[in-house]
Amino acid sequence: MSSQQLEYLRHSLAHLLAAVVLKLYPDAKLTLGPAIDNGFYYDIDFGDSVPSEKDLPKIEKEMKKILPKWKEFSHKEITQEEAEDLYTDNQYKLELIQEVSARNALVSEGEREFITLYTCNDFTDLCRGGHIDNLSDIDPESFTLDRIAGAYWRGNEKNKMLTRIYGLAFSTKEELEKYKTMREEARTRDHRKLGQELDLFTFSDLVGAGLPLFTPKGTLMRDLIINKIQELQKDFGYQRVTIPHITKKELYETSGHWEKFGDELFKVKGQGDTEFVMKPMNCPHHTQIYASRMRSYRDLPLRFMELGVVYRDEQAGELLGLSRVRSISQDDGHVFCRPDQIDTEVRNIVQVIKSFYTSLGMLNDNEYWVSLSVRDNNTPEKYLGDKETWNKAESILENIAKEEKLPYKKIEGEATFYGPKLDFMFKDALGREWQLGTAQLDFVMPKRFELEYTDTDGSQKTPVMIHRAISGSLERFMSVIIEHFAGHFPVWLSPIQVAILPVSPEAHGTYTKTVTNALLQCGIRAEHHDSNDTLGKRIRNIKLQKVPYIIVVGDMEMKNNTITVEGRSDLKLNNITLNDFVTHINNEINA
Repeated sequence: MSSQQLEYLRHSLAHLLAAVVLKLYPDAKLTLGPAIDNGFYYDIDFGDSVPSEKDLPKIEKEMKKILPKWKEFSHKEITQEEAEDLYTDNQYKLELIQEVSARNALVSEGEREFITLYTCNDFTDLCRGGHIDNLSDIDPESFTLDRIAGAYWRGNEKNKMLTRIYGLAFSTKEELEKYKTMREEARTRDHRKLGQELDLFTFSDLVGAGLPLFTPKGTLMRDLIINKIQELQKDFGYQRVTIPHITKKELYETSGHWEKFGDELFKVKGQGDTEFVMKPMNCPHHTQIYASRMRSYRDLPLRFMELGVVYRDEQAGELLGLSRVRSISQDDGHVFCRPDQIDTEVRNIVQVIKSFYTSLGMLNDNEYWVSLSVRDNNTPEKYLGDKETWNKAESILENIAKEEKLPYKKIEGEATFYGPKLDFMFKDALGREWQLGTAQLDFVMPKRFELEYTDTDGSQKTPVMIHRAISGSLERFMSVIIEHFAGHFPVWLSPIQVAILPVSPEAHGTYTKTVTNALLQCGIRAEHHDSNDTLGKRIRNIKLQKVPYIIVVGDMEMKNNTITVEGRSDLKLNNITLNDFVTHINNEINA
């Protein structure tokens, strides 16, 4: 079954759910019921008779009972007046109808959107379409109702809270069961759970939702990630810069971000009349560092980078652990260069991205691909700049993707409003796909800020701006790798690399401390554990912390001046010298 057919199947099941809801809850008011990645949902105003999760089996049973009676959908185009008469008692449908009418008033007659009703069996719903040809072909074991949640109408917390019923739906029963198994595994890997267990981060109601607080171990992980990126790009001439957290709104009006993202900005008002905002991105600030002095063609390329925290006013219902936050630490970099330098600079960024994800073991051919994200020619109003410039930028990136032999696909409509990009897409251990590293060409923002450099002939030219991120949002990146590794991080990324345990703290404690200090002096992150708990309990506690190596010291080790090491995948190094272990772990760190 194609992806489109599966989407149609899921949307058709949303109709089936709505029909059963009206049968069992006649006073319910339907709103919207789209297909989603793993199934469908329908948002419903149940009034005072809100069902609970224990009611889902009853609703699902009725869906499967009437499914054989459902065949094909028929549709009918109606006028606004007819639609309003039909849904006079449903304020949600009326709002949707009026929105269609408002849009139609702004376009020519040939571009107007029809108001359509879709009917199957004896159920009719206001809908734009997209249904399976025959619902009776659906395997009743290939879908199930999943859960109930609250959802504000149109996602706006100022609106009424509705009841959202989620369903899972796939082409076959086997695919449904596979997904449910994967999801159960995902629950055990949930970064919110592991983040607490491994003492990496926390949240506080007094600080606010979406504003994570990183512990010493979590902060060390952040530093290790950024240090790794800086190490990989040190030979490419990037210079660190630092910018403030707020700015006058005029900066984003000039860049174009105010028009596109004004509703997502935190506003700040001081004692004066100037209106400030918390910065939602770093690139406009970086243009002003470039603009602070005259530039020559000899000065280019200029490469700025920083770990800059930005702020976006995400809705509370969309926040999710580190995956979706309001304070975002961006591994950000911007290159200002001449047109003839674009090729080399983008290739350098690609090299750093590939090296970084190789160090994480995530660059296998079957686990990543690259999206050549270009504009949608059908919606030119979404993008800034002229057609000729866009054609040139997209062509440059596609040539680089071909010559670098990247496994790329051209994806229309995924470009940013200022330019095309190469987005590196990675699969985690559960097969879920994430966009992480990126290189973006920007011919627009330098023009908007009137950036210039003096060329070889003395004329003033506009530089090209390349936006680059290796890990992207550090919070989101950490959520991905925590779940990908289930907390068993590569040795170079583990906050604690070695735990040293004496069999008896009294008898072996002094030697254990000597081993710990020796490892620390070699640059290995080691911890000494000499509590009065039994050795077995101490080992179990360390394993729960996902520490890569455990060293146990007893009489034999003290006598021979050696150590015994237990590692992952049942690795056991018995009675080896400390120097041999240091060589072993350094080889793994540097692999």
